[in-house]
Amino acid sequence: MIANLEYYKVFYFVAKCGGISAAAEELNISQPAVSQQIKQLEKTLEVSLFRRTSRGMVLTGEGELLFRFVSRGYEQMELGEQRLKQVLRLDAGEVRIGASDMTLRFFLLPYLEKYHELYPGIKVSVTNGPTPETLNYLENDVIDFGIVSTFDNSETKEGAAVSSYGKDFSYRNVREIEDIFVAGRRFTSYKNHMIDLKELEKMPLIFLEGDTSTGKYIKNFLSENGVTIHPEFELATSDMIVQFALRNLGVGCVVRDFAREYIESGVLFELRFQRMIPRRHMCIVTDENRPMSIAARKLLELMIDTA
Repeated sequence: MIANLEYYKVFYFVAKCGGISAAAEELNISQPAVSQQIKQLEKTLEVSLFRRTSRGMVLTGEGELLFRFVSRGYEQMELGEQRLKQVLRLDAGEVRIGASDMTLRFFLLPYLEKYHELYPGIKVSVTNGPTPETLNYLENDVIDFGIVSTFDNSETKEGAAVSSYGKDFSYRNVREIEDIFVAGRRFTSYKNHMIDLKELEKMPLIFLEGDTSTGKYIKNFLSENGVTIHPEFELATSDMIVQFALRNLGVGCVVRDFAREYIESGVLFELRFQRMIPRRHMCIVTDENRPMSIAARKLLELMIDTA
């Protein structure tokens, strides 16, 4: 392999331009310098690459063989350079985000809309999953950053780390969220009363299924207060929990945003407890040890500046 790749660049332009003078003009170097580098390349490869004719420089058979490979490589480098310039201008690129249904719907979507207006050439991919899944995606470099909801009181502090995932991540709180229990007319005896958390043990409860931040947070909170629950229903989405509560199938545990319109219209009501459920946060979580693309940084700046 030739140590000086400049020889191949000169070879490429001489072959493409068909002569020493035209190549020298294209490269903005002297004709003797072009001739010298071609001679040096031929000497190193121990083969003649050009035939000197009255019409200029014509590739030999060996020269044509080499040119097929060199031209492919050089043109790919030019394409790479053009692509890089597009990325730097934010005309191209990709942002990979991890988000749950809740963080996507109640935080991320408006920013994605604005970002697409500003940078329509950037591809944005969103990997949907609960908080624990999103953290795993971040650790495995599947996403550039995640929008998660905290599931432990210690994690509501900015900069806190989730050590159980084997990595220290950087957190930035962007929005407060509130977990509530909602019910319909079947449970009106509880309406407008301050009740003890232990009352939940008697109720048919509706929770999210699987490993979610909301489920973990509420179950941990109840356990710390001596409350043991056995949900009647465990459903895939918070929207379904609200629908079950609307049909009086139980008392649903959701983040307030999902039930807000039904509470305001009076179709559902919020249970009031003698001990308040502490609020938590939606957070932007990043891995500070991993470099981030310009496109991803721009989206982060947009969210942080306006959150």
